Amino acid sequence: MTSIYYPQLTNNALPVTHAIEVIDEQGRTQSIEIPGERPLTIYLDKKELVTLMTLGGAPEALVLGYLRHQGLVQNIEDIESVQVDWETESVAVKTWRQAPNIDQITRKKTVTTGCGQGTVFGEFMSSVADISLNPEARLSQTAIYAVVEKIRHHPSIYKRAGSVHACAVFKNGPTGIELLYFIEDVGRHNAVDAISGLMWLDRQSGESLVFYTTGRLTSEMVIKGGQMGIPFLMTRSGATEMGLSLAQQINLCILARCSGRHFLVYQGAQRIIFDCLATSSSDAL
Repeated sequence: MTSIYYPQLTNNALPVTHAIEVIDEQGRTQSIEIPGERPLTIYLDKKELVTLMTLGGAPEALVLGYLRHQGLVQNIEDIESVQVDWETESVAVKTWRQAPNIDQITRKKTVTTGCGQGTVFGEFMSSVADISLNPEARLSQTAIYAVVEKIRHHPSIYKRAGSVHACAVFKNGPTGIELLYFIEDVGRHNAVDAISGLMWLDRQSGESLVFYTTGRLTSEMVIKGGQMGIPFLMTRSGATEMGLSLAQQINLCILARCSGRHFLVYQGAQRIIFDCLATSSSDAL
């Protein structure tokens, strides 16, 4: 049996919430939790790339996903180690062979609309042409409702402390919807990167998966979903015009305003199997 290669990873997650005392409207003191937020500067083969603001709950996966999406590392096997050091608020990524065009890739930066301001490099925005999604992928109305229901009942930092975004990936199989990954962070772009990093480590294909986020679907989110090979993006929020345009280009299905038994198909209605029309027609928004 051929063994699967894994880079050397630290296991250096931080506590994701912290207790503080607050005063309520009656002048009473109470203890609540708030999310953490720390800067994490990525160094790739000693070259400084970017500083991300993160909860620190899955830093190694976050960095792997970021490198994957930016096209700075092509294969997980190219990475020797990912070493997170919170004392220096940095992460050192060492590869077996440095990308020859790294300076060219990182020359152009774009500040995105991600919470906390994300940064992407020029090659990232031009990667749309390389995205190929499964044209046969379909998602039933029943499965859509199951995703929303599983998210509603899943334990989360947001329910305890607020101020974070969540991203999740579900497997859409013959036995129903199965939650594979659930990540929260101060920005949705961090959460999707961390999920992508976990998928990369697990060699998880995206063709039968459904992606859910609590945040809006911008161009950045659509491209990242496409890069992971996932044909369905769901959000309880909405989508931007550019995000919608890119989804149309790559035949990616966008479902927005997903709440309870309500959703809107912004793009890719041919991928949806409406199997609950009779029972959902009377549902109010």
